[in-house]
Amino acid sequence: MISLVAPTQTLEEFLQLPETKPASEFIDGKILQKNMPQGEHSVLQGELYAAINQAAKPQKIAMAFPELRCTFGGNSIVPDISVFRWERIPVNAAGRIANRFHIHPDWSIEILSPDQRQTRVLGNLLYCSQQGTELGWLIDPESENIMVVFSDQRVQIFGGTDRLPILSEITLSLTVDRVFAWLTIG
Repeated sequence: MISLVAPTQTLEEFLQLPETKPASEFIDGKILQKNMPQGEHSVLQGELYAAINQAAKPQKIAMAFPELRCTFGGNSIVPDISVFRWERIPVNAAGRIANRFHIHPDWSIEILSPDQRQTRVLGNLLYCSQQGTELGWLIDPESENIMVVFSDQRVQIFGGTDRLPILSEITLSLTVDRVFAWLTIG
């Protein structure tokens, strides 16, 4: 993440700023811009987002959102994938999905980019956990491991044929090897 040097602002002032590409986040009173996604990141994000929605959306269990701004607990973050249980998806007066999500995701997924600092991204997942997020994944394409943050802030590293924890009620079986197999063409 790139730190944007700016005078200290409030969260409300930050939310009035125009969106940036890649997205900027407001964390602990600082504005940080995310790294631009690259090839592996894009593939993993797209495949995982589609797999979660295929398993959870038709049954109205949960829905995955790519690059969705989530504002809660004084911070405003943009996980690579945010998953919300169906009954927690914010809706507007017309019953349509709201544009602004002022709640924590139930499952937050981050995919590490080559120039990204693991501690910053892990910090976001731990923050989400402190605010009520049930599950967090930090996918590291370089090491081919997935670090999982549980609701009690316990952190565990999964690799190879390890079966990954998924939100309860979602019928989706993924191993670390299967996730990284999405990167192979052929």
